[in-house]
Amino acid sequence: MDDEPLARRRIAQLLAGRPDFTIRGECSNGTEAVAALTAGSDLDLVFLDVQMPDFNGLQVLQRVQHLPTLPLVVFVTAYDQYTLQAFEHHAVDYLLKPLDPDRFARCLAHVTQRVARAPAEPLEARLAALLRTLPPAPAAPAFPTQLLVKQPGRFYFVPTAQVRYLEAAANYVTVHTQGAEHVLRATLSQLERQLDPAQFLRIHRSLIVNMQQIKELHPWAHGEFLLTLHDGTHLSSSRSYGEGVQQFLRQFIS
Repeated sequence: MDDEPLARRRIAQLLAGRPDFTIRGECSNGTEAVAALTAGSDLDLVFLDVQMPDFNGLQVLQRVQHLPTLPLVVFVTAYDQYTLQAFEHHAVDYLLKPLDPDRFARCLAHVTQRVARAPAEPLEARLAALLRTLPPAPAAPAFPTQLLVKQPGRFYFVPTAQVRYLEAAANYVTVHTQGAEHVLRATLSQLERQLDPAQFLRIHRSLIVNMQQIKELHPWAHGEFLLTLHDGTHLSSSRSYGEGVQQFLRQFIS
């Protein structure tokens, strides 16, 4: 969970030769990290960047401290050694950027030993102690409940709760609601930043779906899915967004 693509890629490269570790997903900001931790109750280990957009790694932990269990946490940070001394008393380990392969290997060995000793309760107690020393987490970002549609001579609003899905075409996005379509001059990435990730899921480079509208999912090959909405509309996810769909599914699987 790191806002730097190169840092995430580096961790993936260092894990590539370790069949005992499986990458379940990546997050680029604090909001995505909270969503992944909340949905991924079967996660065993998280590499958590201290500095991320919207809120930092410690604030991410504050937002999920209510969960019954927490995964092992390895802090990834560019902080100085003095600050790291505080972290190593509360996390299973820490890694200093830029990541060193030998240090990373020692970290994985430490994690493996920690799992073998099943130290979940002491570690969670230490994380809880760390969280108690931090100031309250900032309020969750407020997402608009309406989308503004501009037309010649007028503006009007479309409630996000009525949106079934959004479909991109060049620099325009068609917002599909029940029985109507609304065209916005924007990119899908711009709209994605405005939409609540707890309600909307990007399933393709040109598609975002309202998760409340999903009726069925059918797995296809190569991590792709066919989604059927309540009104019978069929949408296809792409391989590159398959992990997001799987995270959506995991929250319903005990």
